[in-house]
Amino acid sequence: MADLAPSRAHDIAGLYTGHHRWLLGWLRRRTDNAELAADLAQDTFVRMMVSRRDFYLDEVRTLLATIARGLMIDHFRRCALEAAFLEMLAQMPPEHLPSPEAQLLVLETLNEVDAMLAGLPPKVRSAFLLSQLDGLAYAEIAARLEVSLSSVQQYMKRAFTACYRLHYGS
Repeated sequence: MADLAPSRAHDIAGLYTGHHRWLLGWLRRRTDNAELAADLAQDTFVRMMVSRRDFYLDEVRTLLATIARGLMIDHFRRCALEAAFLEMLAQMPPEHLPSPEAQLLVLETLNEVDAMLAGLPPKVRSAFLLSQLDGLAYAEIAARLEVSLSSVQQYMKRAFTACYRLHYGS
């Protein structure tokens, strides 16, 4: 059995020293951006530091890569969402543009909603989007997703619960 690495601050410092260069290279190859790779590497070690999870020494790089991959995906998802938002703003007449403060609030809200949706199982997310964006009735959603009406009702309950938590907190 592998040695268990305690997750105290001094142990994180040792992990940082022992694995930072490797993680930075791993991220640079995937992002092709040294500054972004450095930011993501730092965020990865912060996530690892604040986690209460114990880990085995032989799984450190796997754990670092998993955390970094998630942070990288989140970063690129936020970038794509921001680009779409800016494209939409560019098509608006100047007199209808929201203030910079309102734009920032909308973008932050979009990112929160996107993260919430990404956290839902695929069928729950699909049912919610078909209902809220396409205006389909639950029976139509059930037919489209090839599930029962009661499944759609459960999916929607789960999605609305996630929306409620997003708005009001846990």
